[in-house]
Amino acid sequence: MRLSKNNSKLSLVQIIRKNGYLQFFGPAIITSVAYMDPGNFGTDISGGATYEYKLIWVVWLANLMAMLLQYLSGKIGIATGKSLAALVKEKLNSHWKIITYWLASEAFAVATDLAEFLGVASALYLLFNIPLIIAAWIAAFDVIIIFLIAGKKFRHIEMAITSLVSVIGLGYIYEILITKPDYYSIIYHSLIPTLTSRDQLFIVVGVIGATVMPHALVVHSWLTKNKLVSNENTEKQKLLKYHTYDTILNFTLAGLVNVAIMVMAAAAFYRNGIHVATIDDAYLTLAPLFGVVASQVFAITLLASGLSSSTTGVLAGQVILEDLVGTKINPWIRRIIVRIINVIPTSIAITLGYDPLSLLVYSQVILSMLIPLPLIPLVYFTSNKKIMGQFVNSKFTTILALMSTIIIISLNIYLLYEFII
Repeated sequence: MRLSKNNSKLSLVQIIRKNGYLQFFGPAIITSVAYMDPGNFGTDISGGATYEYKLIWVVWLANLMAMLLQYLSGKIGIATGKSLAALVKEKLNSHWKIITYWLASEAFAVATDLAEFLGVASALYLLFNIPLIIAAWIAAFDVIIIFLIAGKKFRHIEMAITSLVSVIGLGYIYEILITKPDYYSIIYHSLIPTLTSRDQLFIVVGVIGATVMPHALVVHSWLTKNKLVSNENTEKQKLLKYHTYDTILNFTLAGLVNVAIMVMAAAAFYRNGIHVATIDDAYLTLAPLFGVVASQVFAITLLASGLSSSTTGVLAGQVILEDLVGTKINPWIRRIIVRIINVIPTSIAITLGYDPLSLLVYSQVILSMLIPLPLIPLVYFTSNKKIMGQFVNSKFTTILALMSTIIIISLNIYLLYEFII
């Protein structure tokens, strides 16, 4: 299908109506849930409750970098018809290098799954008063719910995730309305960066780790390549336009949700002089301050977050295994293996008294340390004309991508230096 000459001048609404954008819709919504997962709850609540609105700028910065990097990932799938993992395999071209890279990638897959798993377990505990250790084992089977609802049609998975994201968004609209934050402070700290201590830096890296997610960078390229019907440039140009709108729309919404979580924590907890160290504290504190509904909505959004992001994690893990190693395995078997890796040590940690919120924050810092694994190849491939052809990055886009990469890696190095010293 060829684009008309006037197509580039159409508005977003006109493009949706005329060219069938809704048929493309899906890749960005699936990857954006990685930016609204329980890890975001942990880091954003910690940031808002401890430093009020001072770290909102970090959320915006992380979201803008994520939007750009996810756009590049999706562009790889459209331009090459291959996933990022498949391109990495071709570039390494060595069995031991591929296996080493795969094992490192599995490390961030496990860390990602840990955050999602803890989120579902915590939500079940809060909503139904199920002992946390039992909720943890129930949560091990969370994603089965999504796949049972969706059946074998991938479109149904996209719609299920869209529904869960809607629950999160509506939930936080309610939370913001009821907590009545200081909008002037929100705007001020959105525009004026503040960073005064090493403890703040820890949260900053955690927020970036919870936002710029390694597995989301990998899976986005796979999702967009599956939208290709032919290998014609005209179709690729059309899909790239859809992909641009898809990414901007869904990641803007993800950014708003992240800001809302931190704002809610600042307005509800910091403003009332309440130290919130755990997700339990957040849940229990909301009820006496703003009513039982506020705490229930909080727990429901946490559950929706865990369920949706778990689904994305399963897809990403499958892409890493199949496109990188070339091994096909039943998703259920892989899911069981990854969850066993997480359930057993996490159950031990819970038994010993460690709180899920602290584990969530640490898992996000680990993810931030591992982000260079997909990030560096992503920037390299999209800047390589031999690989991307006419869809290669412009110089300006490459500069922005390099700046994002430098910021992320520099923060990690500085954090390690501070804690070692």
